[in-house]
Amino acid sequence: MRRHILGQLLCLGRHTLTGVAATTGSVFSDWSADYRLYSQERIDSGEVFSVIRREIIRNLGKNQPMVVAMDDSILRKRGTKIHGVAWRRDPLGPHFSVNFVRSQRVLQLSGALPAQGRPEVRMVPLDFKHVPTPAKPGRKADETEWDEYRKACPLCRMSVHGLERICCLRQRLDEDGSSERPLWVVVDGRFTNRTVMKELPDRTTLIGRIRGDAKLYHLPEESSSTTGRKRIYGTQAPTPEQLRQDESCSWEKVTAWACGRYHEFRLKVMKPLRWRATSDKLNVQIVTIAPLAYRLNQNSRVLYRKPAYLICTDPQLSLEQLLQAYLWRWDIEVNFRDEKTILGVGQAQVRTQASTESVPALSVAAYSMLLLAAHKVSPDSSGYLPPAKWRKTKSEKTKRRASLFDLIARLRYELWNKSICSSSFSNFIFNQQHYMKSEKLIPSLAGALFYAPT
Repeated sequence: MRRHILGQLLCLGRHTLTGVAATTGSVFSDWSADYRLYSQERIDSGEVFSVIRREIIRNLGKNQPMVVAMDDSILRKRGTKIHGVAWRRDPLGPHFSVNFVRSQRVLQLSGALPAQGRPEVRMVPLDFKHVPTPAKPGRKADETEWDEYRKACPLCRMSVHGLERICCLRQRLDEDGSSERPLWVVVDGRFTNRTVMKELPDRTTLIGRIRGDAKLYHLPEESSSTTGRKRIYGTQAPTPEQLRQDESCSWEKVTAWACGRYHEFRLKVMKPLRWRATSDKLNVQIVTIAPLAYRLNQNSRVLYRKPAYLICTDPQLSLEQLLQAYLWRWDIEVNFRDEKTILGVGQAQVRTQASTESVPALSVAAYSMLLLAAHKVSPDSSGYLPPAKWRKTKSEKTKRRASLFDLIARLRYELWNKSICSSSFSNFIFNQQHYMKSEKLIPSLAGALFYAPT
């Protein structure tokens, strides 16, 4: 497993099991053990990610909450006999046409790893789960198979799996001795629903997107009557969009860190409220973020993005903490991009259920270990290979953190530098015939390994 973890990070071609075996020098050996490592369920991904989770907690303060971002994605596949593969909507397709691709569905949780001396964080994956949908019965299936399929469909919804992973993470935190540490889960609109919010575990706060036309209610007024059922909801409150357009409610200016610097946001808050999608005794707060102004270039006109509406299950949470935690959520999208475009998660050509679950999980765990090792060795993003000459610009000199390309180049340099560089003397004088014509370009092995994109 250790050999495969390094092979997943150092592989130069497609990240198949053959490519990993070739990277680790096992191309002329018996390859059956490499495949049985996954097909025979010899990897416990839960135990592997537990090491990553404990390391993230070790870098947090005593009373600092653990901020976790949760999101789902797809891994494209072409085979028709791969476990868990089905036709799914392509999220990268055009807005005017719905495209479908054959893919696997996965769910990931990433924990916020704070940087030393800087207000930014790096999201490190701490849980990766393959969440397939049930296979639809064929034309010749009997009624029993159709009944089982109808019962399995509601249990395989993404919100159900998301709630399961949140409860599992809260349980593992309690088992690790962090029962008093708050857990903040930041999600998008897909998980801001009744399924997740009504069954949230204790000491867990959810921050997510909400629709602009969501119906919210004030708290019920106290009644002196002793007869009848006690009221749960009060009068209807304005929707988040109505709150944004209400001129009587003033905007609050909040500063938060995003994209390498501090930005000023305009917010409106309304609390405490109750939403029918949450528990009857759970109060929430609604935050409306004004559209942000931006320019495509220095001379273009000012454009505005769409407003955002957030809901938080903790009415006492400050606006600064709520907004900053939600801005950190974007880094999980960076995790997905690195995993699928650079590390080749999902490129392994395996078909069995055990292999399709453990191969991408181990690759994501290798990615997390690389991020943790880089944070532990050089938390200030120093000590990496110098950038190319044409990249020595002002933005490059003020670089905040190392990219995944930088980390992989540093790892290759530490492992392969002694094998590539010559150890012979180079200061002896020798007669060399000089030619007026320039020599032809000779490919550089060091440049191809350390500077070429993976």
